[in-house]
Amino acid sequence: MLPRHVQRLGRDWIAHVNGSQVFAFGSPVPTCMRWAGHCPWASFPLPVPVDFSANWRLPPFFGPWRQFQNSNWQLDNFAQNSCFHLPNPSMKSEGEEPLTKKRRLSAQPDSPAFSEQKEALCVSVSQDEKSESNKKGNIKRHWEYFCQHSRTMKILESAETDQSNREREAKFDFTVMSYNILSQNLLEDNSHLYKHCRQRLLIWTYRFPNILQEIKQLDADVLCLQEVQEDHYRKEIKSSLESLGYHCEYKMRTGSKPDGCAICFKTSKFRLISSNPVEFFRRDIPLLDRDNVGLVLLLQPKFPCKTNAAICIANTHLLYNPRRGDIKLTQLAMLLAEIASVAPQKNGIFCPIIICGDFNSVPGSPLYRFIKEGKLNYEGLAIGKVSGQEQFPRGQRILSIPIWPKKLGISQNCVYEIKQQQKEEDAGEKTEEATSDNTKEIVIASEKLSSKLQHRFKLSSVYSHYFPENGLPEVTTCHSRSAVTVDYIFYSAANDDSVAQPGTEDSLHGGLKLLRRLALLTEKDLWTVNGLPNENNSSDHLPLLAEFRLIER
Repeated sequence: MLPRHVQRLGRDWIAHVNGSQVFAFGSPVPTCMRWAGHCPWASFPLPVPVDFSANWRLPPFFGPWRQFQNSNWQLDNFAQNSCFHLPNPSMKSEGEEPLTKKRRLSAQPDSPAFSEQKEALCVSVSQDEKSESNKKGNIKRHWEYFCQHSRTMKILESAETDQSNREREAKFDFTVMSYNILSQNLLEDNSHLYKHCRQRLLIWTYRFPNILQEIKQLDADVLCLQEVQEDHYRKEIKSSLESLGYHCEYKMRTGSKPDGCAICFKTSKFRLISSNPVEFFRRDIPLLDRDNVGLVLLLQPKFPCKTNAAICIANTHLLYNPRRGDIKLTQLAMLLAEIASVAPQKNGIFCPIIICGDFNSVPGSPLYRFIKEGKLNYEGLAIGKVSGQEQFPRGQRILSIPIWPKKLGISQNCVYEIKQQQKEEDAGEKTEEATSDNTKEIVIASEKLSSKLQHRFKLSSVYSHYFPENGLPEVTTCHSRSAVTVDYIFYSAANDDSVAQPGTEDSLHGGLKLLRRLALLTEKDLWTVNGLPNENNSSDHLPLLAEFRLIER
């Protein structure tokens, strides 16, 4: 028995945890420990710090029980025998979220009903995915299968005839990942975004093994990486990915920031036809004074496709500044112009296209709609509303018409004007050359007055951006200031794909069928593991991953 004065002291002692949670015997609160009833000295409340560890010792006034401190007591062994119920130390409870996050979650309005994308999903979680998601501290993500590629159909396919087997072997399926891995330099320059993180989690030597492990586990055939720091790429990222069977192409930013974009592909699946870097900085154009970049690759599937089959993969990281929508749209137009020069085949139509990246724009914004719909009338549009990043945009200046100057050499159709003229000449259209200079000036003047942007790619988004069961928004990035979607995988859908855009058959050679995608999460889901980065996820972005099937004409 305890001395009576110690029992009285224990009964009168209430410990407040985190300023709000009271620790008491038998408390159902998951962040507190429940002491076993058979422990004779545990019949009164004990103060337990939030970061409970094996180094914890009983308070000094528990004189009769000081022998616990001198008996090499280990928490792990003790917990097995005394029925401790401890939360995983890498997890944070909802009550431990930053106050700004709790206020935003509680005040969040109902989201739009759901995505414009009409999908027929057969969602299933495999046993190995379930066991993986049950590991403490891991983010729970599962594959979402489209009906045409359900597990049931895979089982049925295995029982088909030899002829069907040969047909299946002729299909070319591949996976694509888009992942902003968070440059260490940018992390340190913007440390205010990561106040919720323990410092040891932000060190590159801790982060890189986690990032590499994610890449290994997801095992994509094509990686589109953003914020790849040049010295890290040169010293360890490239060699690590090459050891996994990837060929790597990299484009560093042109200014003082030492990061860039990389596209890496499995050499067992693809052969490189061409690599085309895109620099958005133009010294002679004041509008284009930012150092963002893009990268466009033309890849040839190794088998079992036709010899002339090709896939165009583009990767970019657009300007962040929410108040400079004019720069964002111009950077996007430059990327689309490069794709339009790389993707055409001999017959004049485009090969299948995939565009990945961090676009620093939210779903439904004018920039997002321009990518998906292929057109945008920006007359009267404020530059602060282009990306939709701010609820109350600070950039109120109206976009000029045209947005970029003529000397950029890109038309309002987002193609290189010189190359467009060359193609017309190759096609035998000599009438343009025979026109007078006066007529050319009239054409140019009318284009300058146009406020309509266009492109011909007919792109669809892999993700629908809202959860159909509750309408909550999907999140691709989450830190101390915000949790939104800014990362995307766009693709040119085949005619029979459930999300194909109308008119695709006019400009595409075949297309891509979306087979499955790795599900995203809500903001609340991410804060159950203390946001991003955390113990197991070492970027402030989630990797996006999708599987496609190449459809050939």
